[in-house]
Amino acid sequence: MTIDELMTQGPVIPVLTFDQPREAVRVAEALVEGGLTVLEVTLRTPTALDCLAAVAKVPGAIAGAGTVLNPAQLEASVRAGARFLVSPGLTKSLANAARGAGLPFLPGVATATDIMRALDQGFTRFKFFPAVAAGGLPALKALCAPFTMARFCPTGGISSATAPEWLSFRSVACVGGSWLYAGEGDPTDAIIARARTAAALRPA
Repeated sequence: MTIDELMTQGPVIPVLTFDQPREAVRVAEALVEGGLTVLEVTLRTPTALDCLAAVAKVPGAIAGAGTVLNPAQLEASVRAGARFLVSPGLTKSLANAARGAGLPFLPGVATATDIMRALDQGFTRFKFFPAVAAGGLPALKALCAPFTMARFCPTGGISSATAPEWLSFRSVACVGGSWLYAGEGDPTDAIIARARTAAALRPA
């Protein structure tokens, strides 16, 4: 799967943080049933890699690792079954490791300098993060003027209400969203319903 194929699998990539693999499986199954198959499991908890490995085994799920900060985490994510990788920023060592892994990779950018450095490393597809705190859609539109070759997955502060506006911009291929899952105790039916609503959104 190429990075462009990954970014066009669905309009929203759920950004998920889990403590328990069993919960990760329940949520992943609900999201897939609702029509969202590309699932980002963040490496923000001690059990994140176990949760990633569990999600990777869910039929229909395309499991990826988010919050990848360094080559060691990247390699551990690949061993856990990640099929794509997302980072909040980019270093040279992480760029080299990502190229070596041969998986779709979305490095995080927030400024023109970030984008230029990433372009120097051979990347043209990015996570715009933190999307709202970095200036929101007006900032991204301004950044896209000199970087017409780039496409983005904005993440951070986007909601079900604002996602359509982001997706209406031609340089946005998809958005990352944490609103799909409200944490342990979130009813399965509610997760499925949110996923169906999100999957029905259409990028420009």
